[in-house]
Amino acid sequence: MVANWKMNPDRQTDAVALALAVADGVVGIDAEVVLCPPTIWLLAVAAAVGPRIGIGAQTVNPAPRGAFTGETSATMLEGLAAYVIVGHSERRGAGETDGLVARQAVSVRAHGMVPIVAVGETADERTAGHTLAVVFRQLGTVLDVLAADHGPLVVAYEPVWAIGSGTPATGADAQAVAAALRGELRSHARGLADDSRILYGGSVTAANAHEFFGQLDIDGALVGGASLEAETFIALARAAG
Repeated sequence: MVANWKMNPDRQTDAVALALAVADGVVGIDAEVVLCPPTIWLLAVAAAVGPRIGIGAQTVNPAPRGAFTGETSATMLEGLAAYVIVGHSERRGAGETDGLVARQAVSVRAHGMVPIVAVGETADERTAGHTLAVVFRQLGTVLDVLAADHGPLVVAYEPVWAIGSGTPATGADAQAVAAALRGELRSHARGLADDSRILYGGSVTAANAHEFFGQLDIDGALVGGASLEAETFIALARAAG
């Protein structure tokens, strides 16, 4: 269960309070929980929850250092975050390319962290029947550069049309894409399909969570807005567990 807080909350005290509420609420739940706060709150959130909960970053610049105003490198995140989201549709929409996402994944892996590779099609691509072509291209670009490195990987299928829309994919549709993605993992490296986890994201709620978590190839969820309310996210983690 990965919580992507995006550009929330406004204050460090609120970020720490939310993190502590989640950490306390998921005690005894058989699910791995990862919080991805804004970069500015990473240190405070990590210090507050300690080893009880995983910490992830929302993005990374693939360069190790240099003249990149406002950016954060994997070198800086190493030892602080265990996971890094790469390729989220909001960042792809702002201009990040498949090639950049692949370089981000390489940098993340090189610094001992696990990339959470987000893939997903737009509404127009879905209507045109291009869903699998799109997600295969997005994932394949990453797998091609990680071909010699078969370490752990998380793939998050987030159909762009479902994110924040209140209209999620059906469990069956999400399972069909997840199964296809696992097949792509299997075709690239023996054992990669078994070692990697596939998440669904896009308007996941406590009411519909079981529809996704009951699917064979869906191992959890990448949650946006619903992760900003502790009780809601805890209920999702409970459903996953």
